[in-house]
Amino acid sequence: MQNTPAAPEPTESELLQVRRHKLDELQKRGVAAFGGKFEVSHDPGALKADFAEGLDVRVAGRILSRRVMGKATFFDLGDISGRIQCYLSKSDVGDEAYALFNDLVDIGDFAGVTGQTFITKKGERSIHVKQLTPLSKALRPLPDKWHGVTDREIKYRQRYLDLISNDRSREVFVTRSRMVAEIRNYLHNRSFLEVETPMMQDVPGGAAARPFETHFNALDQKMFLRIAPELYLKRLLVGGFNRVFELNRNFRNEGVSRRHNPEFTMLEAYWAYADFEQMADLVEGMICHLAEKFCGGLVIEHKDEEGNVTRTIDLTRPWRRAPYRELVKGAAGEDWFTLSKAAKVERAQSLGVQEIHLNEEHYELDQKVFEKLVEEKSFNPLFVTHCPKELVPLAKQNPGDPSVVDVYELVINGQEISPGYSELNDPVVQRERLEHQAGEETQKIDEEFLLALEHGMPPAGGIGVGIDRLIMMLTGAESIRDVVLFPQLKRKEA
Repeated sequence: MQNTPAAPEPTESELLQVRRHKLDELQKRGVAAFGGKFEVSHDPGALKADFAEGLDVRVAGRILSRRVMGKATFFDLGDISGRIQCYLSKSDVGDEAYALFNDLVDIGDFAGVTGQTFITKKGERSIHVKQLTPLSKALRPLPDKWHGVTDREIKYRQRYLDLISNDRSREVFVTRSRMVAEIRNYLHNRSFLEVETPMMQDVPGGAAARPFETHFNALDQKMFLRIAPELYLKRLLVGGFNRVFELNRNFRNEGVSRRHNPEFTMLEAYWAYADFEQMADLVEGMICHLAEKFCGGLVIEHKDEEGNVTRTIDLTRPWRRAPYRELVKGAAGEDWFTLSKAAKVERAQSLGVQEIHLNEEHYELDQKVFEKLVEEKSFNPLFVTHCPKELVPLAKQNPGDPSVVDVYELVINGQEISPGYSELNDPVVQRERLEHQAGEETQKIDEEFLLALEHGMPPAGGIGVGIDRLIMMLTGAESIRDVVLFPQLKRKEA
């Protein structure tokens, strides 16, 4: 007996033609294939989560699956909130409406249903549909329901497909949104005032980074997308705002990697009359609050795609605090800071730090050792304190050791999550630091900021928190692209 060969899978072109034909048929029958208003009483996921039998409901969403069983059809209706099963019977809606749904409405289409909640014999929370309204025709099929979007290029470029088919992605982005809202609540409850400062600046300041350039036609001058809001937020301290924060985008025209996106979300906050130690306490408390509220506790498990735990991060307080020099000596040797440049390069290379060169300054060699041998290997929280003044030109010098500044760098999960300073408020020293940083490029010095400082800025503590990296750590994401809805990608050639 000869086996009948399986029918070939339809091509994408054929699938599109079929859906176009169904669109034409709907329109011929007077059905609005791209409809309008539909009053809803519940979201699909919320209805299923807070379920009661016998409710009259109106629910809308995308059709995500369908199982035809003769004169009855079960289908799932869903959105970002989740999904719920619907039961459609020919005896309830009539032959014409039942045939229209099964013949012309596809998985991926949007529909609205009116009906009553019930529980099936198998215990499934469901809607007994009395009326179904097509709302929007999908002219392209959804990704494979079992595997979803597996191509990372499609996952990031067509995020909507990833959100439709991947429960994990939906969960991460809903959690991100709620965490950002909770960060705002946390600061509001501590009397911080949220403000907005310019995204376009004529002098890019607040960090050592390469900016994106643009041109302001009305003023006929070069402008820059901001690399940080710091210098404007400090103007507000001068103006009498004692506790301020901004949670918004920064832009840095630099590399793209697993941990870097050129457009990223940053929290910056400033607290008059505080110092870096108090800012460390604030950040520690805030991150622990987020973990307890959204992650079920202070132990965060990072898992691979198969669900195996790959790393555990323990946020239990108090978090370790240690001076920069002590950490570097612990990684590279007690005599590290007495070595010549040549000896530092030789030892660093023997310890696996390869991108290090003799023509660099001592503090640059120290920093590369720190990044490779301390930062990348620190997964539980570590406040690195009292960093070299050359690395942080906007921080206050330590009164007992003029070679370092009163700062912390919070490292979790092998990367910097947050820097915090006792802010420099001496305009004379600030000018010297900025001039040294700018070198011959005096146009990089923000004279308006220095003018503000000369009017007097109170002593203050300041923080920055990389929100994308924080979300990565708390949700277990391995790439920044997994926590940014629309990461930057190279333009796709036609």
